[in-house]
Amino acid sequence: MKSEKELEEFFARLKKELTETSLFPTQYLYKFIIPADESKLDQLKAVFKDTEAAISTRPSSNGKYTGDSVNLKVKNADEVIHFYKEAGKVEGILSL
Repeated sequence: MKSEKELEEFFARLKKELTETSLFPTQYLYKFIIPADESKLDQLKAVFKDTEAAISTRPSSNGKYTGDSVNLKVKNADEVIHFYKEAGKVEGILSL
């Protein structure tokens, strides 16, 4: 698990890259892996509940995890980062 400082540095780099390479507003594709637990998926869906996000889920070959894609129109780099931080609160989630 990353330290708070490492996370801050990661998000600062991500914001810089997004600002330099993206024209906002834009469609953004989030990709996550979560344990195959309906409550974890519900938590992830709750992060995007007040948006028009399109969420698709695919089970892993062994059935222990799901690969989840979230396609969402975002206004700016800060909004991209906001949703990564909120999704990061789901226990066991991996952001790709």
